[in-house]
Amino acid sequence: MSLALLMVPLDATARKKKKKTNDKQKVELEQPAAAPAVEQNVVITDPNSQLYGEWNLWQLRKKDVNTQERAYIYLDFANHQFYGNNGCNAVNGHFSLAANGVISFNNVITTTGTCHNVTREKDVMKALSEVQRFHVTRKFGMDYLHLTNAKGNPLLVLKRQNLDFLNGAWQVKEVDGKLVSEHNVRLVVDAEMQTIHGNTGCNIINGAIHIDTTKDFAIQFEDIRSTGYPCDNMEVETALLVALEQAESCKRINDNEMALLNGKGTIVVVITRIKLR
Repeated sequence: MSLALLMVPLDATARKKKKKTNDKQKVELEQPAAAPAVEQNVVITDPNSQLYGEWNLWQLRKKDVNTQERAYIYLDFANHQFYGNNGCNAVNGHFSLAANGVISFNNVITTTGTCHNVTREKDVMKALSEVQRFHVTRKFGMDYLHLTNAKGNPLLVLKRQNLDFLNGAWQVKEVDGKLVSEHNVRLVVDAEMQTIHGNTGCNIINGAIHIDTTKDFAIQFEDIRSTGYPCDNMEVETALLVALEQAESCKRINDNEMALLNGKGTIVVVITRIKLR
């Protein structure tokens, strides 16, 4: 399925029309199989699958990171390259990983923008250049990548980007507690690029995703725009657009279904994973 995306303003009536959420709606949400309160070490048997992907910068030399831009690195094991942002500028380079938790970053380059972060980018880059070892821990079901020097002194702690599971194509199953009968009401989410696009059953929509890395499973949909064509039945589209604006977090129902929740924890959208041809 190919979606041609057109950027046009969302119909003002769709933004203003609010549907009352059903606070009594309850769906049994799946909890992580093991989410201990005590931090536990994770055995790395397959770095390619266990470390591959995006990690948000969480701490720098035991201090919380505070940056203007989202600070993260993406580990690409296919090419042994990494890219991301140091909190101010884009960064990329190569990394090497060996047995017994040995890792190093090299050939690192960055852009040259100016920022005034609490966490200085030069301190991030210096720490990255000193990295020689790594280990992974898990707490409350979340994975943390610890980067240290040769003596094991902490340099950087990165937290697994926790919305990777939301990537892909989804059919909208419920909006505001009501089943959606139209099978072409779909969303496609790219957590890495922080974008969303889809079909409301009437119009094509696209927009941006905001991920609050300080909160687990926090997500907001912003700047959603529609092609704006009139349809005989606009109720589903209007309800979906309002629900997406209300969404503040997400939870797994099962391996194939996800729930989007508003600020009160009420489910506003239920989506089912699909494969686009």
